[in-house]
Amino acid sequence: MQFKSIPGQQAVKQQLAALVNQNRLSHALLFLGKEGSGALQLAMALAQFIVCDRNKIPSPDTTASLFGEPELPSTTVLFDDSCGTCPSCMRAAKLIHPDIHFSYPTITKAGLDKPVCTDFIGEWRSFIAQIPFGNGYDWLQSLGAENKQGNITAHECEDINRKLNLKSFESGYKILIQWLPEYLGNSGNKLLKLVEEPPAKTLFIFVAEDESKILQTILSRTQLVKINRLNNEEVQQWLINEQGVPKSKAVSVASMANGNLREAFQQLNHADQDWQEMLREWLNAMLKNGPAAQVQWVEQVSKLGREKQKQFLIYFIHLLSIAVRMSASSQSPEAAEQEIDFASRLIRLAATEQLEAIVQELNDSVYYIERNANPKILFMALTIKIYHIIRDKALILVH
Repeated sequence: MQFKSIPGQQAVKQQLAALVNQNRLSHALLFLGKEGSGALQLAMALAQFIVCDRNKIPSPDTTASLFGEPELPSTTVLFDDSCGTCPSCMRAAKLIHPDIHFSYPTITKAGLDKPVCTDFIGEWRSFIAQIPFGNGYDWLQSLGAENKQGNITAHECEDINRKLNLKSFESGYKILIQWLPEYLGNSGNKLLKLVEEPPAKTLFIFVAEDESKILQTILSRTQLVKINRLNNEEVQQWLINEQGVPKSKAVSVASMANGNLREAFQQLNHADQDWQEMLREWLNAMLKNGPAAQVQWVEQVSKLGREKQKQFLIYFIHLLSIAVRMSASSQSPEAAEQEIDFASRLIRLAATEQLEAIVQELNDSVYYIERNANPKILFMALTIKIYHIIRDKALILVH
């Protein structure tokens, strides 16, 4: 993967290239970025940049290393990305480079009581190709985890120690990309000595979402690289240029994604869902048709699956945010015509304060869905709460 293939993050890309070119790269990096920020992709692009044949470091006429001594000669040609075409880049892009190792949460399976990441390398390559900005839940579900808890085991840590103490195969460097070190637990202590005193030309890249869940002993040994989410314009450009999405659709999806590339990807995958019709049915059941219709609707939505339930609520939040912006300004926000029409109906349904209260309830529900809340209980409770928020100013949304 090349830096140029990753949307946005120009400042981080320039920072990483400069650290390599100036020999100021720490041997242990922590890429800290929220879900959908592209942190894992940046880590893979950095690894490819380092092993790229064109960018060989050290160059043939110097003993320079990545880690601070000595500096490259002034005559050395500097690059800001891998070439993408050399044999090393081709192998790195396919996740088969022998000097780039990956570590990630795994689960136990029949015949795999002591799993290590190499047992799942085929699934890992497929996951990266099919769900490029997926999160830990997406990964574990692709393994068939269902309700199993993933973790990075002590056996995996021992395997990392073994692999990184071997000589590099071809690039001169050994690189470990560990995704979601939050899953390490106390087994991470087995890595401390290796991280603190690594073999020569060994680079650790930890890619995390939640700093508070990482072992402090790991944190204290890493150089932090903060990765922010993209702005809406950057997400729009990625959708238009890389995904071939029409501008009107890209504007809507980017607004819902709120800088989260995973959410943008999920919204595209669920483009066939008629969220507006589903929302109209819910509001009519809530405000017009009574408890029997509400129970029937909750039964239907509970069968959708967690990801679709979440996307539906995110779409409702999106429409409410359009309605709030329309209430505060005489100008219509940039959005699809159907969304503007629906939002105008929501404005007549409830006052701005009520709309904001509903948004809070929906955000809380998204949080609970991510943590495996019972969907029937959640959506029935949400139905009752929203009804009480708007019952004094009810307008039924009909065709």
